[in-house]
Amino acid sequence: MNLLLKNTLATTLIPPAIEECDLRIDDGKIIDRARHLRPKRDEEVVDLQGRIVMPGFVCSHTHLYSALSRGMPPPKSAPRNFVEILQKVWWKLDGALDEEAIYYSALVGAIEAVKFGTTTLIDHHASPNFVTGSLDLIKHAMSQVGMRGILCYETTDRGGKLRRDLGLKENERFVMENASNAHFRGTIGAHAQFTLDDDSLLWLGELAAMYDCGVHIHVAEDEADVVNAQKKHKQDIVERLEKFGILRKKSLIVHGVHLSKKQLATIARSGAWMIHNPRSNMNNAVGHAPLQWYGEHAALGTDGFPADMFEESKFGYFRNAESESPVGFSRIPEMLNNGQRLASEFFGRTFGMLQKGSPADLVILGYYPPTPLTSRNLLGHFLFGMNSSMVEHVMVNGNRIVWDKHLVGIDEHELMQKAACAAKKLWSRMHGR
Repeated sequence: MNLLLKNTLATTLIPPAIEECDLRIDDGKIIDRARHLRPKRDEEVVDLQGRIVMPGFVCSHTHLYSALSRGMPPPKSAPRNFVEILQKVWWKLDGALDEEAIYYSALVGAIEAVKFGTTTLIDHHASPNFVTGSLDLIKHAMSQVGMRGILCYETTDRGGKLRRDLGLKENERFVMENASNAHFRGTIGAHAQFTLDDDSLLWLGELAAMYDCGVHIHVAEDEADVVNAQKKHKQDIVERLEKFGILRKKSLIVHGVHLSKKQLATIARSGAWMIHNPRSNMNNAVGHAPLQWYGEHAALGTDGFPADMFEESKFGYFRNAESESPVGFSRIPEMLNNGQRLASEFFGRTFGMLQKGSPADLVILGYYPPTPLTSRNLLGHFLFGMNSSMVEHVMVNGNRIVWDKHLVGIDEHELMQKAACAAKKLWSRMHGR
């Protein structure tokens, strides 16, 4: 579709920049940017009347399968620590996922994400009783919404070697089949090193090297992960990952709450990405992530919370502000922006820009500031003024996904009703009823 967006405030967070201009979109990208562009024949013109246009956001780590967990019954006995949270809640949930639940959880998560202005999701999936083909279900759901995604399956030894091997095969298959897909790419998924033996880590590292696609893994979310490496494997947790080739370009090292400055420096040298998930860290009470040591390759995820990157940014900023070593004012917006750099590594295109040739993944805000808005104070407006309720339009690859706050071509009410039915059955399986 050939589209001319007139009278925009073209805005990028890093570096902070605002410009009054028009944007011409065709063939999935911005083909012209200037003031007072003249409409071409058969070109649709949309006057945005000074609305903010930003590059679509990237959620750098999430679990779409958790979308149907909202309001579910609690476990019979309350978890006493992080490992028990996994055992009594999340491992029961992922073990109960079937084809229907996987599909609707991905659909719900994708619908919410785009309405928040998030155009790319990097998902980390687990469904030990429905492994083969699970990533295709997620891809199908996200495709219906119109999003981009980088997907993987959570390889683990906690279900035995047969299930582990199914996970490895699902990762490899998806990576191979989507190596040149414009909307989807794959990486090699892993739960956490405390649920992976040496031979499993070796397989993960070899697959990541073979396909140059990195490993997506939880690391040191809780101190139990660090202690496990020391006691069971007699090794520093980061040294263990480095030994098996997990630390490499495109790898996503998620959380890192209990890593030292030296360990984080080792990860940074490898070219891997550190992914911070503030709401999840707060919810699980695992501690403050040492953002001051995260390096340049640090991005922002939600770890299963809805992919509202406005909200995640605010939580990240305020959570860090109360820590013992708070980082600078621009650090969280930089990490949000880095999600677009991370997506660029996978897709081989430069996301996060509003220049000629940039992908037309756009979020358009109805934000009418009550105080002057300039490039110098933009980050203050972003953290303390803008929010996801202001998202009016969203585009992916030049296609309208959300317009006037409504999903294009999707009956959201009907889908949510079907999702609620799927959730009810999922909860029943979780609790053996």
